[in-house]
Amino acid sequence: MPIDYQGAKVPTSYATCSIGHKESHTLPEKLKAISAAGFDGIELSMPDILSYGKELHGQEPDPTDYNTLVTISKAIKSLTEAQNLKILMLQPFANFEGWSKGSKEREDAFTRARGWIRVMQAVGTDMLQVGSSDATGIIGDFDVLAADLAELADLCAEKGLMIAYENWCWATHAPDWKDVWTIVKKANRTNLGLCLDTFQSAGGEWADPRTTSGLREEGEADLQGKWRESLRELAATVPPEKIFLLQISDAYKMDPPLDREPDEQGLRPRGRWSHDYRPLPYDGGYLPVKEFLDAVLQTGFRGWLSVEVFDGRGKEKYEDMGKYSEKAMASLRKLVIG
Repeated sequence: MPIDYQGAKVPTSYATCSIGHKESHTLPEKLKAISAAGFDGIELSMPDILSYGKELHGQEPDPTDYNTLVTISKAIKSLTEAQNLKILMLQPFANFEGWSKGSKEREDAFTRARGWIRVMQAVGTDMLQVGSSDATGIIGDFDVLAADLAELADLCAEKGLMIAYENWCWATHAPDWKDVWTIVKKANRTNLGLCLDTFQSAGGEWADPRTTSGLREEGEADLQGKWRESLRELAATVPPEKIFLLQISDAYKMDPPLDREPDEQGLRPRGRWSHDYRPLPYDGGYLPVKEFLDAVLQTGFRGWLSVEVFDGRGKEKYEDMGKYSEKAMASLRKLVIG
């Protein structure tokens, strides 16, 4: 159910990729738990579509077999309708922007985009999350990145769809909220806005999983001053209608700190941190989550708040998905209204 905040009803969402940890935690069971906890909607992850396809057909479908994915998505739409859940968004669409024109990678990115648009239409959602690319070898010019996002936005607009562009704090060229906001402004499309995230901003601008302190190494006073100024700038300059949603999670302080080099798969330290060490607020993390939320609310934003956590330390917490979903709702309400 929405959270009452200053006369507004703020809708709540839960990402399906953020609950359950074993095969018996199926998508239908996830949806039941999320709905019973009072959430209004979900972020639907592509891995959950693939796993539900395996549940239906005995084997996981090829992620590029969009005809099959469309059939699975229609079945998922019926599941969510039965649980009275809106599908807020399909996620995560990665490594889209910045490829050289004429490259195989750029061709693949747009092929994937057209396929995902078909899935969105089948499942009944009107928003696609695009994460700022962490690929190597992409162009860093923000004009180029904006042109790619504008082209994708135009493809989506033909179908009445929107794009929520998120800064991933380990991205190659756009790790901060100011970066993606600059790109969104340059693209200048009404159906292109921001997916802000408490972890991605606080975890990039304020914290660092590679240090003993867990903080960026620029001096405590300087760090806090830069962080406060970033929050002031966000609150003063980003129109609320260009924030399509705010994702909520915290992070664990890493002890020992993470290695500074990418792992064997090329994933950067903050990417590894993001994938496995993001608990609910008030559950052992240390980021200034409330400060970032307050800055977003100061813009006038009263849209979707969505829980997206990846707690690799707490798989036992997920064992009872009903209780965990209730805990997520309680932490969200505490964060917003105390």
